[in-house]
Parts: sequence; structure tokens; C-alpha cells
Amino acid sequence: MSPSEPSNAPRVPKRIAAVLINSLKGGVVPRIGLPYITVGRKTEIAALLHDLDLIADGGASFRFLVGRYGAGKSFLLQTIRTHAMGKGFVVADADLSPERRLQGNGGQGLATYRELIRNLSTKTRPEGGALQLVLDRWVANIEKAPDATAALEAQMAPVEEMVHGFDFARIMRIYYAAAGGDDERRSAVLRWLRGEYRTKTEARQDLGVNVCICDDNWYDYLKLFARFLKGAGYEGMLVLIDELVNLYKIPNSITRQYNYEKILTMYNDTLQGKAHYLGIIMGGTPQSIEDRRRGVYSYEALRSRLSEGRFAREGLSDMLAPVIHLNPLTYEELLVLIEKLADIHAGYFGYERGLGTEDLVRFLEIEFGRVGADTHLTPREVIRDFIELLDILCQNPEMGMEELLGSDQFATVTSGGASVEAEQPGQRSFAEFKI
Repeated sequence: MSPSEPSNAPRVPKRIAAVLINSLKGGVVPRIGLPYITVGRKTEIAALLHDLDLIADGGASFRFLVGRYGAGKSFLLQTIRTHAMGKGFVVADADLSPERRLQGNGGQGLATYRELIRNLSTKTRPEGGALQLVLDRWVANIEKAPDATAALEAQMAPVEEMVHGFDFARIMRIYYAAAGGDDERRSAVLRWLRGEYRTKTEARQDLGVNVCICDDNWYDYLKLFARFLKGAGYEGMLVLIDELVNLYKIPNSITRQYNYEKILTMYNDTLQGKAHYLGIIMGGTPQSIEDRRRGVYSYEALRSRLSEGRFAREGLSDMLAPVIHLNPLTYEELLVLIEKLADIHAGYFGYERGLGTEDLVRFLEIEFGRVGADTHLTPREVIRDFIELLDILCQNPEMGMEELLGSDQFATVTSGGASVEAEQPGQRSFAEFKI
């Protein structure tokens, strides 16, 4: 291996480095350490950070992030999640699945709400499970006021004006009263807020309220919780929902339409001022959004609101539009990314990085030298291949990089069981790299 150039990369703690390496090699987005490997996406991040300012001022926002599998959609969602927590927001995220939808008669909508609340995260609890922490901070803030009773009523007043606000405020008052030492009562409130009460009868027996969170009303309570968080000392609430493709895959057309109708309700609420201190970002593939037979655009009311106008085109996107299309990372950005990964890998396993810039370019040259790579190769696959390369070189120090890159293992790429032969070296020019 050729000697490496001097690196000014920040030292990554071993715990975070392990999460980064293992997650990326497994093809999933790590939930911590993203600032160490973030490259590109400046315009997209700037647009979404602008939304956070709007939310903190009492407004609301709704965005779609659209990108094909492995293009960095989930990575950008997690990056914004990290930024939002750093700015004092509470973040809730969930991936849709056959069991978790936005609307359903079999508890699928409630399952999504439960997942969001389970993953509730703050700056001091970034891994999720922050519900009780948030409520205890709210109680502590009220206790600091000269007149705690007046402070409590002042915070509940705007909440009570919203749909289901009276019941929500009553639950919050119960938690405040139980904070003095009634642990059983506090646990009951936490169960109620997590959507764990199946029937109104159970809720009435434990808490004296004749209502519980269900498939039909969970989004209303999400809006209430966002409004409540401002009084608890947070900037607002950001909701991240990924894998919209699972709505696209719903076989029953009527059920799909009900789910898209729920998206329309959320979208209209944010734009019409019916939601406050709430931001919603949904991630999906181009097909799950733009397919007019089964995708989001199959619901005409959404298509007419979300589709691009006459002036947007490739390379000239409107980052203030509700739909943000992710462009592929440039070759230069990918080069910076794998250089960061090489530094992290070397630091974690305790060796001096031996891959220089020319070696990294050579790797990308082989990756993108395959037939169809320009349109089918994604950052996820490049990253996975690169970490595998680093692992093999680390375990086999006697093997040179050129020897490995020239082997049959890197001469083909397997996708869905089909093997695509690489082009001959030199067939593609990498003059795009500015090294």
C-alpha cells in the first residue's frame, strides 16, 4: 500500500467508530456519529434547517425526501435528526412497515404512533425513550415558577383549545399531581401517552378519563404533544417517517387511499396553521411517491399539491418545495467520504492508514467502471464495498491493494443474483476528480 497523505480528520471515539463501521457495513444508517462522515447535501440540509427555524417560531412544516434505495435518504433524515436535537427539539422517528401504517382498522396507525413515542429523543437522550425525561423536565420547570398553579394553567390554556385538548390537559394535570410520589399514577399516565390502553374502560379505571389514543385520533394527540413541548422548554417536535414504499405496497386500493388521505390531512394542517411547533418529514422512493397508479400521486389531491411546476428541472431544483429530490453524490463527495471512512477504520483498529488519495480514486474508478454503475450504483453499495476492502486489507497486511482490486472478487458486482462484468481498466476516465 502506498503511504497515506497527512490527515487532519478529528479523532473518533472507539465506541462511535464501532457503530459507524458496523452499521455502514451492514447497509443501515447509524444513529450516532453522523457528523464524522457527513459530506455534501449542503442545500438540502440548509432547506430543512430553515424549516426548524419556522417550527421554533410556532409554525409547522411538511416535507418529502425522495431518493432511490441506498441514495442517502435515510442518512439525510438521521442527519437532520441530529441537528434538530442539538437545537433543542424533541425528535420522534419511525419506519413504516406492513404492521405500521398511517391509517388502519387493525391497529396499524396506533402502532406507528407507539413507535414514534418509543423513539422519542432529545439532546440528552439521543437513543430514544425520552418520554418520562421530557415530562419530568416539564414538572421541574413549573415548580421553578413563583406560582406553580398559575404556570400550569397558563401552559394548559393553549392546549385545551385544540381538538382533544381538554382530555390531554387533564392527563397532564394528573401527571403533575402524581409527581409528588404517586409512582403508580405516573406510570399509568406514561402508559396512556404511549398508546398502551386498549379500551376506554381501562383508561377510566386507572385515570378517570373516558378516552384513549387509537387508530383514529393518534395524529391529533401528536399535534397536542408538539404544542405541549414548547411549554416544557423545548423548541418543538420533529417527526420523521421513512419507508413510504410500504404504503405503495398495500394491495388493497381503498386502504392505500385512506393512508394517502391521512398524509393529505397532515400536509394541510401544517400549511393552514392548524398545527404548531410541529415538523413532519417523510422519506420514500421515486416510485412510491410519483407512481400515479399506486404511489402518493395516485391520490389526486396530493398530486396536484406536490408535483413540480413548469420551471423545476434536473440541476435546478426548488428547495422550498414540499418535495426534495436527492441528487446523487458527486465523485468528489464520494472521495471525501471514503477518505473519512479510511481514517475512522484505521483509528478504530489501531493501524496507520496506508491508502493514499490515488488508491481511493483507483477504488472508485473500479466501482464506477462497471456497466450501468452510473445509474444503478448507490452510495450504500460503494460504502459497503469500501469497508469490506478495508477489513480484508487489515486482516491480510501482506496483500497489496492492487492485488485485491484486481481479483475476481472486485471484477464483478452481484445484484439480485445477477453478475455484471466490469469494463476493462482505462475504459472510463475519472478526470472529474480534482485531486
